[in-house]
Amino acid sequence: MSENTNNVRATNRPPMGGRGPARGMGAGEKPKNFRTSILKLVNYAKPFWTVVIIAIITEMLSVVTRLIGPNRLSDITDLISEGLTGEIDLDEIVSICWFLVVLYIAGTLLNYCTGLIMTIVTQRMNKSLRSDISIKINKLPVSYYQTTSTGDVLSRVTNDVDMIGQTMQNSVSSLVSAVTMFIGAVVMMFYTNWIMALTAVAASLIGFVFMMLIMSRSQKYFSARQKWLGEMNGHIEEIYTGHNVVKLFCSEDKEKKTFDYLNQKMYDSNWKSQFLSGLMRPLMSFVGNFGYVAVCVVGAMLAINGNITFGVIVAFMVYVRLFTTPLSQLAQAATNLQSTAAAAERVFEFLEAQEMEDEASKNAQPSEVKGEIEFKNVKFGYTKDKIIIHDFSKKILPGQSVAIVGPTGAGKTTMVNLLMKFYEPNSGEIIIDGVPTSQMKRETVHDMFGMVLQDTWLFEGTVRENLTYGKENVTDAQLDEACKAVGLYHFVKTLPKGYDTLIDDKLNLSIGQKQLMTIARAMVENAPMLILDEATSSVDTRTEVLIQKAMDKLTEGRTSFVIAHRLSTIKNADVILVMQHGDIVESGTHDELLEKNGFYAQLYNSQFDVA
Repeated sequence: MSENTNNVRATNRPPMGGRGPARGMGAGEKPKNFRTSILKLVNYAKPFWTVVIIAIITEMLSVVTRLIGPNRLSDITDLISEGLTGEIDLDEIVSICWFLVVLYIAGTLLNYCTGLIMTIVTQRMNKSLRSDISIKINKLPVSYYQTTSTGDVLSRVTNDVDMIGQTMQNSVSSLVSAVTMFIGAVVMMFYTNWIMALTAVAASLIGFVFMMLIMSRSQKYFSARQKWLGEMNGHIEEIYTGHNVVKLFCSEDKEKKTFDYLNQKMYDSNWKSQFLSGLMRPLMSFVGNFGYVAVCVVGAMLAINGNITFGVIVAFMVYVRLFTTPLSQLAQAATNLQSTAAAAERVFEFLEAQEMEDEASKNAQPSEVKGEIEFKNVKFGYTKDKIIIHDFSKKILPGQSVAIVGPTGAGKTTMVNLLMKFYEPNSGEIIIDGVPTSQMKRETVHDMFGMVLQDTWLFEGTVRENLTYGKENVTDAQLDEACKAVGLYHFVKTLPKGYDTLIDDKLNLSIGQKQLMTIARAMVENAPMLILDEATSSVDTRTEVLIQKAMDKLTEGRTSFVIAHRLSTIKNADVILVMQHGDIVESGTHDELLEKNGFYAQLYNSQFDVA
């Protein structure tokens, strides 16, 4: 049983509709450093550096082919101009044209190689990110999922990872192309004519200033957009799974207000980020056109004075385009990188979350699992300032059936969570067959127990796959025996394909039937010890009696812990532990506790009519 089991309830999750302005990124909250997020992403991509460098080189070579072209076009223009007063050298013109054809074909092929390489790299990196997130999910403590909504985690796995892949694939090659083109165009312009080059550069400086100002203003909105997207997904996931509860309590208007609030926050951050980043392209377009005008005016003056030829002006017309186009590409790449940084921030925040203690060195385990369990001075609280279990001590003998009862919040389920190592005690020890659980791996402890909890969990798969979950080589005879024990055998045989029937939305299972399947799953697991947390809460009285008989057979010879609110279901328990405020206030058999006429008797009499 893995640490991220869905059988553990997220008791500290906020109620549906409970979100407010305090959650997510508020208006005054600053996003994390853009540079830090990008550096983390670059460091994560270290295994792909060699391939990315190859892509960068091919992109730079592709840009070089485009930079050489204008210079050769200038030569053609000058040859044509000279031919106006004499004979045109057609052979030289044809030779230059063929050179340009080969040059541009080579540039196209190099550009294609860059795109292909970056597509492969980004998809492999996305695959690696998703794999690391999947591994991380199993390393995080249960407390993380009690404070983070499922929808938000899913948003990081899907939306944020996809955002990183999509933007990186486009922005990296665009950034390399733009920087190379920009530097190359500047070099070629100064090589051709330094006066016109200074004119073009001066006209474009304004674009750089505005671009940096816009980036500094818009990054916080990109971060907020990704965070509010996660919040919205979490809210939708909660409301979808609890749709019947929402309808039952007529809370549609309340949940709609919550959704409208999240939707408005998403809208605000989205349009602000897009509006500010959208200013870059028209700004760069204006700068480019302004550069054209400046170059034409200065070029005309130089040509009149005989300082340059007409071919130089033609070449500069192309170079100005090659010089200003990268500014637009840089603006778009900057926008993409802002989205990448915002998504990377959330992904790495998840990957860097504090994990459970590494238990590689904990190899202790009982030589034989008999089922003797001792709680020795156990103290525990979910937070240090709110202790739930106070100095709890009790020894359970092998094979005993132990019932844990008490009012809500007494610490019953918390005891089970401690026993299963979902949490570690603040102090004290839990000892199984002479070995403290603190010296055992979680997997070792989990293998000792079978669990049936109140919250049923069935995944989309066949009945067989659900019943044999976590166990291999289970025969049909074993499945038949488990299903007969819980009264599920007739239902399974009426299904179209029996155990091979697919459980999905089309197979309308009742809550009781789902509960029976989880009980049958525990029987198939056949673990040395059992934990039953309100296992019969979702079945009718007749089925409960049938299950109780099956449970008596299942728990025979096994140490078992039963948490129940229906006290009639635990009359046959060997030991009943009565808990109140985290302490055991009474213990004994059902009859002994009734004779004491104490707290247990009050609980019992409050639920049943006693003559």
